[in-house]
Amino acid sequence: MAIMSRDFTRNDLCGDPRTAAEIVKKQALAFGADSVGIGNIERWKGAPIQMDPLQIMPECRSIIGMVFRVNRGSLRGIEEGTYFSNYSSMGYGGITYLYMPMTVINLSKFIEDQGHEAVPMGHQSDWRGIDNEGYLKKNYSRPVAPGRAAPDIMIQLRIAAFLCGLGEIGLSKMFLSPQFGPRNRVGIILTDLELEPDPLYDGPQLCNQCMACVKACPGKCFDTDKRVSVNLGGKQVEWIDLKMDACSTAFVGAQTVPEPLPEEQRYGRGNSVPGDWSPFYKKPRNLYNTGQAVCGARGCTRACMISMESRGVLQNRFHQKFRRRKTWNVDWSKPPVYAEGSVFRDQVVEAD
Repeated sequence: MAIMSRDFTRNDLCGDPRTAAEIVKKQALAFGADSVGIGNIERWKGAPIQMDPLQIMPECRSIIGMVFRVNRGSLRGIEEGTYFSNYSSMGYGGITYLYMPMTVINLSKFIEDQGHEAVPMGHQSDWRGIDNEGYLKKNYSRPVAPGRAAPDIMIQLRIAAFLCGLGEIGLSKMFLSPQFGPRNRVGIILTDLELEPDPLYDGPQLCNQCMACVKACPGKCFDTDKRVSVNLGGKQVEWIDLKMDACSTAFVGAQTVPEPLPEEQRYGRGNSVPGDWSPFYKKPRNLYNTGQAVCGARGCTRACMISMESRGVLQNRFHQKFRRRKTWNVDWSKPPVYAEGSVFRDQVVEAD
């Protein structure tokens, strides 16, 4: 029996850029993306050097952007206050480190089978050379030659999704798709294949600046006195500046306190205790490397999603509204009340 291998003789993508783009987009959906759009490299002109796709692939001609939904059900357990790990695993880390890489790798293989180079990129940026505010990390990496970026490049995926025509960037800086609102992860592919670009999103307004994200954020991470305005593909886009340190703290369920705490009393790093949005005495371990979203994106995702669903602007619609019960908060000043029938091992009294 002869050895079987992939077909490297196909030339589906050798026609005009419009036909090639249609083929690639259909293949992306078949591989698992929920929506897909294409931007030409010209839209990235003027990008900061540490976020410039041309620093990775100087011959890049097209960028393929893909949206991967976060299941609404992955947020259900956090909404009810009973099941937190599902969002961090299935809605966050699982998409980032498992599902999305499979899709972008397979689509890149489809492109490379036909002789065009493709760089598969998911949500990963673990080795990036900049911090959360875009500044180079000191004593971390250095350019390999004059004029090149310091390793590792980080392409801003929310901006990439915008430049590929997949939706808006909201006031919260979250990427909003017309299908799912803020319930998205974004993957991209850089390729030297010329593909017809899609227009920038020009559909119904997604963010109406209702400020639901700001009001519900447990860490008060939005600096409402400061706006960031950037030109993206010829459009002026604005969002509220984020206090990234505060976001990183609130994200894992922590609240910083001024007084020093002994190590055994700390919730996580530094002088922190659990906030009223965390039911855990200590920060749970990471899931899939970085999945530790104890706050469950209470403002930037859940509150935004609830607002957008109430306005009827999303294409993915549900038979029941998301918030069905009163929002919970943990009162750490009072002793816990466990459900009837809950028994700790040290409470078991063995019979004589």
